[in-house]
Amino acid sequence: MKLRHVSIFTAKFNESVKFYSEIVGLSIMEDMRERGMDLVFMGNASGETMVELIGCEADKAYKGEGFNLGFAVDDAEALREELMGKGFEATPIISPNPFTKFFLIKDPNGLNVQFISQSK
Repeated sequence: MKLRHVSIFTAKFNESVKFYSEIVGLSIMEDMRERGMDLVFMGNASGETMVELIGCEADKAYKGEGFNLGFAVDDAEALREELMGKGFEATPIISPNPFTKFFLIKDPNGLNVQFISQSK
C-alpha cells in the first residue's frame, strides 16, 4: 500500500496553490478548475508526493491544529534563511540527532509545514 495524497480543505485556495507551488516546489498535476471546481492535485515530478487542495467555505476549511506535512530538502538551514528572508516566520532549527535538521512554517491555512534534511 502507498499513500497517494493528502487533502487540505481550504478557504484560501489561490494562496494555497501559490504556496505549494512557489515555496514547497510542487507542480499542478491535475487541475479541476477547468471543470468549474476549486480543486487541484499538486505533486513532485514523479507524482509520488501529492497534495490535493480543495477550495471550500471557511466553516469547512482546515483549522490548523494537530497535523503537519513534512517535505525532504537538501539543506534545511539554508532554506530556513531563504524563507525568513521572504517574510515567513520559522521555528528554530530542530536537530533531534546529529544527522537530522528541520524547521516548520505555516501554510496559508495555518497548517504546519516541515522541511527536513538528513545526512549520513
